[in-house]
Amino acid sequence: MTMIADILLVAGALGAALYCYVLSRRLRRFTDLEKGVGGAVAVLSVQVDDLTDILNKAQTTAKASVDQLDAVSARAEAAQRKLELSIASIHDVPEPAQPSIAESPFFVRRAADVNAKS
Repeated sequence: MTMIADILLVAGALGAALYCYVLSRRLRRFTDLEKGVGGAVAVLSVQVDDLTDILNKAQTTAKASVDQLDAVSARAEAAQRKLELSIASIHDVPEPAQPSIAESPFFVRRAADVNAKS
């Protein structure tokens, strides 16, 4: 009986050793920097660094665009004030006299037609 127990104990130990060996090989492949999850994590880490740099550049560019847009907006508001002042001053100018037939913007083929229309 003791011999059977010893044989089963040795078989169990060999089975556990084989299981640990297979598990260690799988774990080694899993964390491999070339093909496994370790490689994926390394690649993702590099991509995060690249995206952070790109985001910082985009923020700098956006800030420069906002500053430029503020400057253009200020110029447009100044021009608007000048135009409003010009339009307000036009109301003080008297209206021009009505143009005569000779100064008419319409083309007249014959002078007789002008006299007939009047």
